[in-house]
Amino acid sequence: MGVEVVEHEGTTYAEILWADTRVEKTTFFSPAESSFQFGLLAHEAGYQEEPHYHRAVRREIDDLQQMFVMQRGVVDIQLYTDDGRLHREVRLGPGDAIVLIHGVHALRVVEDFQAISVKQGPFRGDEEDKVPVQSAGAAAR
Repeated sequence: MGVEVVEHEGTTYAEILWADTRVEKTTFFSPAESSFQFGLLAHEAGYQEEPHYHRAVRREIDDLQQMFVMQRGVVDIQLYTDDGRLHREVRLGPGDAIVLIHGVHALRVVEDFQAISVKQGPFRGDEEDKVPVQSAGAAAR
């Protein structure tokens, strides 16, 4: 299936990397200007990367993206438009990954799950970083 981009009216809400995605060589899927870079590393047997480090370069980040890499179980991720309407629900299973880029999102656990969660830091706590939202879809339930 590869990588799927979830968009609405020109805005990217999420990028999904399905578990069956294969690449021949290292491939990054996020745009170079994105504050959150993700891709797949792929090399043939015998490849040796030279020892290196990454320069500490000051970067200004004004968004907070989050990535889930599913290890086990099943979850549904709901993606909402800026006006609070449910735009898309994505079911993820083991090996699938999603980058939440823009907008309101929610998670519903279908089967007990575990995922690696990655987001930019520093984390300032739920009180400062997380904003609860009453969506149009949730209000109707």
